[in-house]
Amino acid sequence: MSSNLALALHLLFATIWVGGMAFAIIALRPALSVLEPPQRLALMGRVHKRFFLVIWHAMPITILSGYFLLFGYFGGFRGAGWHVHLMHLTGLIMSIIFLAIYFSPWKAMRRALAAGDMPAAAAANERIRIMVSVNLALGLLTTAIAGWGRLG
Repeated sequence: MSSNLALALHLLFATIWVGGMAFAIIALRPALSVLEPPQRLALMGRVHKRFFLVIWHAMPITILSGYFLLFGYFGGFRGAGWHVHLMHLTGLIMSIIFLAIYFSPWKAMRRALAAGDMPAAAAANERIRIMVSVNLALGLLTTAIAGWGRLG
């Protein structure tokens, strides 16, 4: 794989990941207020299912392409600038948060929706919202670090 292809994949899939979170928090969530709570939760269940499937592909591609660039282009951690080290850290934290979302509140939300337990589904969805908001902030910070470090 060439460094250009690795960089293109890294940027594309990071954009899908961070952009998807931004859309969900900034546009989708406020627009859902027109729906009744059971409809809102059912829709969010479908949105999470689809988005998390996308992230199961975007996250590893972003990480693997980043490591390809780190070791293939920069020659390892020693050859990378401060911005690459920070992107590495924030990217790993974002991955851990995604895994925590997927295996805890998302699992609880799926169970609650299947059982018709709307209060439990709402509580799990709120935990997802908080964790996705943290991940969005980290994703935006990572993007700023990438731009700043590249030219700064």
